[in-house]
Amino acid sequence: MFGDYYPSIVLLIYAIVIVGGIILILKLSRDKTRKISSLRLFVQIVALIAIFMGLIIGPFNQPNSLFYPLGTSPRDRLIGADILGNQFPDGISLPILACYYPNGRTVTCALWQLQAYIFPFWDYPRGYEVIYSTSGLEKIAIVIGMLVVASLLLGRFFCGWLCPFGLYQDILTRIRKLVRRRHLNFSDKTSIKLGQSRYIIIAVFLILSFIFASYTIFGTEIIPGTKLGGPQGTEAGIVSNINEPFCLICPMRPLCILGETGIGQMNYSYISQIVYGPFWISGFYLTSINLAVLVAVTILAFAYRRFWCRICPLGSLTALFSSFTPFKQIALTKLQKDEHKCTKCGVCKRVCPTQATAMYEQKGGDVTESRCMLCARCVEICPYEGALKLDFAGKTMLKSRNWLQEDKSIDKNASNFSH
Repeated sequence: MFGDYYPSIVLLIYAIVIVGGIILILKLSRDKTRKISSLRLFVQIVALIAIFMGLIIGPFNQPNSLFYPLGTSPRDRLIGADILGNQFPDGISLPILACYYPNGRTVTCALWQLQAYIFPFWDYPRGYEVIYSTSGLEKIAIVIGMLVVASLLLGRFFCGWLCPFGLYQDILTRIRKLVRRRHLNFSDKTSIKLGQSRYIIIAVFLILSFIFASYTIFGTEIIPGTKLGGPQGTEAGIVSNINEPFCLICPMRPLCILGETGIGQMNYSYISQIVYGPFWISGFYLTSINLAVLVAVTILAFAYRRFWCRICPLGSLTALFSSFTPFKQIALTKLQKDEHKCTKCGVCKRVCPTQATAMYEQKGGDVTESRCMLCARCVEICPYEGALKLDFAGKTMLKSRNWLQEDKSIDKNASNFSH
């Protein structure tokens, strides 16, 4: 009897812990220039535990599951099926870099879905232990629809507050501060080009997916061996078992796998099986390219704050549907600036982890831009009452405070400007 209520009790206790933690941070945090950052870190951690690592949300793998040998991550939790019926059983599409392979279908990376629904599941009725009753075009429309809705609701708030790879980069930033190393900045010109490269990256990989699916969609096989669809199609492509080309280089994939293996959520003996190929595959999950990209991004994110977020193709989709016309006009989450209260001190520009500049350069009004992750770091560090605000549906959720007068330790807080 108790077992029937166990999941609900666990979720209730976890919800109480979350609410209690938020209240304690807001009430007890003394450093006015770090209160929001501390709250954001807490939210990132609880989201990681509950959703992405699968430590709270279940049920976990069943003995007859295809994925059972991998370990206890909740790959059988088809939340998407509960909401959208059998039309869309792979999970909720959100603009968050959370790998489908180790983390399952609780919250599914929209980039994986966009690629997989082009090839190998364009018009194939079976996926990985799921049944599709929709065409590839319909599945893609559903993914894009959910992305548009999520982006209009929260914009790149997903990147700043919920993305697990964002948390990884924030931890690297904290480590850098502990060893007393200053961060590096790109020139304004380079920063803009990096932001533009995101759209090129996603275009390239989606085009590659269409090349893989050329026979299924257009009746012409461009790459030999790509006629098969569905799970059989996973034997085709440029290299066996790699058909979502972005997943071949995504740094989140090896990080998820290594993280889940480290805490016992995945069986190392399963993923360590070696299969040789052009890119070297380990257990059909890790490639040498994945690992090399993760190492490179780790080094760069240590030196440059939130480096990956500057080129992330998933972040570009979120920005596209929230920071550009006509979406920007109807987006609900916005960073607002009161030009009459701004003194152009430049603190907001210096503390932005992705080097966004609109909140400094624009006169006033909605200063949300594609590089802004809505992390609210500029809001908490701005020393002028109400000069910057984070609004949702026209209601102010956070606003800058005149902490220079509230806090007597001005010299100590001023040292945070450079961080």
